[in-house]
Amino acid sequence: MSSIDYRAELARAGANVEGRWSAIRFFARRYPLGAVGAMIMAVFLFAAFFAPLITVYDPLTTNSALSLARPSAAHWLGCDFMGRDVYSRIVYGARISLAVGCGSMSLGVSIGVLIGLLSGYLGGWIDLAAQRLIDILQSLPLLVMALLMAASLGPSLHNTIIAISIPLIPYSARVVRATTLSLREQPFVESAKAIGMSELRIALRHILPNTLAPLIVLATAQFGSTILTEATLSFLGLGIPEPHPSWGRMLSESAAEYVRTAPWLVIFPGLAISFVVFGTNLLGDALRDILDPRQRS
Repeated sequence: MSSIDYRAELARAGANVEGRWSAIRFFARRYPLGAVGAMIMAVFLFAAFFAPLITVYDPLTTNSALSLARPSAAHWLGCDFMGRDVYSRIVYGARISLAVGCGSMSLGVSIGVLIGLLSGYLGGWIDLAAQRLIDILQSLPLLVMALLMAASLGPSLHNTIIAISIPLIPYSARVVRATTLSLREQPFVESAKAIGMSELRIALRHILPNTLAPLIVLATAQFGSTILTEATLSFLGLGIPEPHPSWGRMLSESAAEYVRTAPWLVIFPGLAISFVVFGTNLLGDALRDILDPRQRS
């Protein structure tokens, strides 16, 4: 590569970096609450990925001498009734919450997209059968359905992901079906049929990509609900079992017995749940305004 080409490559790379920073600055100015939500989620993602680097104590190691130790320089958020460091458990608990949120959202949305795409594009008896299935799944609220599924499957990480993903299927299926119904009548679909393109390729190549914008908004908005549902299941003893650190399990162990004598056992896990749900809601609202033309001023 000549020196001229090398300088051109550097100039293009610098322009790309500057363009990204300009987009970030515009997003922060135009959607300040969305930027706050993105920062909150970035903090929790950083904590989840780099938990071993930002903690000192093992979240599973017990020490009876430190039982109910107050927050101090050695233990920033105190210790629980078994002498386990609360800060370490909250940081490692971010891994559990984000894993459940991402896993259940990915599984539920994937199945919902498949059902909604087939239902909206093929129509007929397939649409009728799929919609009756969606009606059955949507007859109960998300939390109630998740409780029923978790109680039948048993407490474990994989079962919790499955239990939360199933109630999410109707929401994504409805969104994809509604978008598909409007897209299949568009001229570009008729043109694809006229040149002999197969139905499967039309659905996957032309219709599915155009359903992603509302789907991203829905997934971001529902992400906070999945984390809150996981905390609720763990609080009730139907979610993540011991000894894995879970924010809901931490509240369940401490809320009734230690809320007066050791309030930090309730305050800090509760704040973690509140902040991550708050952040996802703010980010979801901003993405809705960006991706939905009807929301733009």
